[in-house]
Amino acid sequence: MTKGIETPSRRELRRERHHDLSRAQLLDAAERVFGDKGFHDATLNEIAELAEYSVGSVYSFFEGKEDLFSQVFVRRGDEFMPEMRAILEGPGSPVEKLHRLVEFQIGFFRDHRQFGRLFLRYANVALVSQPGELDASIAGNYDESMRLQTELISDGQRSGHFHPGDPVVLAHLFSGLIASYQALDPSVMSDETDTPERLPLVDLHQLVTRAFEI
Repeated sequence: MTKGIETPSRRELRRERHHDLSRAQLLDAAERVFGDKGFHDATLNEIAELAEYSVGSVYSFFEGKEDLFSQVFVRRGDEFMPEMRAILEGPGSPVEKLHRLVEFQIGFFRDHRQFGRLFLRYANVALVSQPGELDASIAGNYDESMRLQTELISDGQRSGHFHPGDPVVLAHLFSGLIASYQALDPSVMSDETDTPERLPLVDLHQLVTRAFEI
């Protein structure tokens, strides 16, 4: 006789939902505090207070400040990468995909401005520092994103849409252009909601067109 598959009880499901919600609230608070103050100046007390939890509760979800910091990056990476894959593996010409990628990357940091500040401050440092969970998470996503962008450039070159040249170099130049725009984007770097763009997004698209398209 085959045993039936046990399903979680309602109480267990409620507990899991509560756990996930609590963890998300702590990550939201950590992202905000780390984004404003950086890793070294931020404290667990500030994060716990903002999330309306005790410091002891933080340790129910994370091993400590370093783990909480790492998981901020892990969570956003888990959101970012599937959307990027969907754009680059989906329908459309290489030119269309390249411009969708511009919109997506700029929009993602604007939607998560505290994370954007945090990423721009720490990502490059983590990529050249000693191995660790944060470094591995960032480096793994970075390597995949560069691979996907390199494949896009190669596809565009084969179809006659993009300038010839080493696709790896061109993919890195594209990423550098986007990162430079993000680092000076008031929608990411300023808390003011009415600060105008220093360079309109439409002009960024025109720069990408001139730089990469034939």
